[in-house]
Amino acid sequence: MNIKADQHSVCQAIRPTIVAFALACLIAVMLTPAVVRAQAKAAVVEEIIARVNNDIITQSDYQHADAQLREEVAHDCQGCSNDKIDAEYKDQQKDLLRGLIDQSLMVQRAKDMGVSVETDIVKRLDDVRKQNNLNSIEDLEKAVEGSGLAWEDYKTQMRNGMLTQEVIRREVGSHINIPNEEVKQYYDAHPEEFTRPEQVAIAEVFLSTEGKSPEEIESVQKKAEDLRNRIVKGDDFNEIAKRYSEGSTAKDQGGDLGTFKRGVLAPQLDDVVFKMQKGQVTDVIQTKTGFEILKIEAHFVAGLQPMDKVENEIMNKLYMGKMQPTMRTYLAQLREESYVMVKPGFTDTAAVSGASVIQEVQPTPDVATKAKAKKKIPLPKANGQ
Repeated sequence: MNIKADQHSVCQAIRPTIVAFALACLIAVMLTPAVVRAQAKAAVVEEIIARVNNDIITQSDYQHADAQLREEVAHDCQGCSNDKIDAEYKDQQKDLLRGLIDQSLMVQRAKDMGVSVETDIVKRLDDVRKQNNLNSIEDLEKAVEGSGLAWEDYKTQMRNGMLTQEVIRREVGSHINIPNEEVKQYYDAHPEEFTRPEQVAIAEVFLSTEGKSPEEIESVQKKAEDLRNRIVKGDDFNEIAKRYSEGSTAKDQGGDLGTFKRGVLAPQLDDVVFKMQKGQVTDVIQTKTGFEILKIEAHFVAGLQPMDKVENEIMNKLYMGKMQPTMRTYLAQLREESYVMVKPGFTDTAAVSGASVIQEVQPTPDVATKAKAKKKIPLPKANGQ
C-alpha cells in the first residue's frame, strides 16, 4: 500500500526547493511540509503560536509539521548517516514556521483568486486508488485511515498542495523568463559541464510482479503491453508513468530514472538502450521483479554535447536559480498585505519589518480579526520583466 508514498508526494509539492523545469512551465514549488489544520473540539483549547489573517497555526500543527519534516528528511536521505540526517533536519527545521505561514498565505491567496482544484483532487484520488490496486474510493479511504491519517486530513493535504502549486504557477512561475541568449551564454561559459562520456537519459513505466501467481503475472504482462501500445499510439509517456507505474519515480518525476553511462545498467538493459535514439520506446522488458517499458529521453554522444541537447537542462538550472528569490519576493509581498502575528519563542524567518507579536493567547473561542483591506499585489518581476 503506497499511502505513505503518496503523502510524501503531496509534501514534496511544497518543500523549499523547486522541481525540474519543463518546456511547458508546469511548476511544482516547494515550501515546507503541508500541515492539516486540526479541527478544535469544544473541550480542547489549542495553544496558538501564529495568526495569519483569520487563520491560525497551533502548537499541534507545528508539532505535526516537525514530525513530518523528520520523516521527509529520512525518506530523501536514505542510506545517509544519522548525523547527516540530523544536520539536514536542523537546517530545514529553522524555517518550519516560515513554511507553515507561507502555505497559509498561499492557500488564502488561492481562495481570493477563486482557484478550485476539486476536480483535480477527484482525479488524483482515483489515480492513487488505481496505483494501489483498490476497487473503490471507499477502499482507499479505509486504507488511508488504517495508516493512521484521517481521510479528511489526507484530502486537505492534497488540496493545499495543489492550491499552492497553482498560485505559484500563475503568479510567479509564468513571469520568469529565460531568454535564448542567456542559455547560450551559460553554455559557452561552462563547457566542462557539458563534456561527457556517452550517456542515455531514460524514463520507465514499471509494473511489479512480486508476490504474484503465474496467472497474475500473465495479467500484469498484458497490462504492460497495453500501456506500451497506448504510448506508441501517442499517449504521453510521463503521464502514463504517473498514472500507472509502480516504480519509485512514478508520482513525482513522471518515471524519470536519470542519466546513465555504459556499464551502469543491467547488461540486458544496457544492450538495448544504447542502441536507441531520443524519443524511442523499448518493447516490454521482463525483469526479476516485474515488467518495464523504457523511453529514451536523450542520448548523449561522448564529448562536448551540442547545445540543443542540453538546452532544457540549462533552462532548468537557470529557472531554478531565479525561482527561489522571486518566490521569496512574492511571499514578502503577501506578508506586507496580511496580518501575520507570531508568539514569542517562535520565529518566522521571513518576517517583514513591523510584524506583530502575539502577546497572550486566552483560552477562549477564537474571534475573527477584521482583515486588513487588501491591495492588488503587483506581480514579482524577474529578468527585467
